Amino acid sequence: MKKLGIIGGVGPLATAYFMDMLVRMTDADTDQQHPEIIIHSAPSIPDRTAYILGKSDESPLDKVVSIAKGLEAQGVSHIATPCITLHYFHDEISRLLGIPLINAVTVTDEYLCENGIHTAGIMATDGSVKGGVFDRFFQKTKCVYPSSQMQALVMDIIYGCVKSGKAVDMEKFDAVAGELREKGAQCIVLGCTELSVIKRDYNIGAGFIDAMEALALRSLEMCEAPIKPESKILITK
Repeated sequence: MKKLGIIGGVGPLATAYFMDMLVRMTDADTDQQHPEIIIHSAPSIPDRTAYILGKSDESPLDKVVSIAKGLEAQGVSHIATPCITLHYFHDEISRLLGIPLINAVTVTDEYLCENGIHTAGIMATDGSVKGGVFDRFFQKTKCVYPSSQMQALVMDIIYGCVKSGKAVDMEKFDAVAGELREKGAQCIVLGCTELSVIKRDYNIGAGFIDAMEALALRSLEMCEAPIKPESKILITK
């Protein structure tokens, strides 16, 4: 099998969950049937949303590129990063590498299209939304976004709850999802890896897709690893 590199630590909990996800999605009976993975967890990478919104002059790009090149030098065949906001810099990073940097947003878009979804609601950070990450990389699926009031709730869920290690206010989560469905969303994208943790810990119901699961699935496919059949079903029922 091929070797996967992970740019992690952004955030640490999401990275740990991504690794857990990769292990659980692999159809393996022995240790040796799992792919080799190298993780560089770097929580010191500057805040992506703060930089994109002009609230910080500290760009994460140089550090991320340095980590990516380090992983490439260690012989990985492709790289994933369980941070959707970091995909704002995807093209700039990719141009400096000789191996693929998997785009979680693109693979999510492809999966939705393959499964007959034409309009998707987006729950993501302000950096991803205002930075146009989904508008840029969703080529097949129309995006709908929360109102400013509901987007503020999304940010509170991400930063005030998950990143802070506190319980999630599911009334806020349900309110955002309800508004997106009223706007025509056939499926709702959990477009921040902190939101992936909510899917793990809470019953969020039907009609959601976790962009980090789409990233994990493609990462394993590119490793040529055996994958459990149920792990290929990404939209909740």
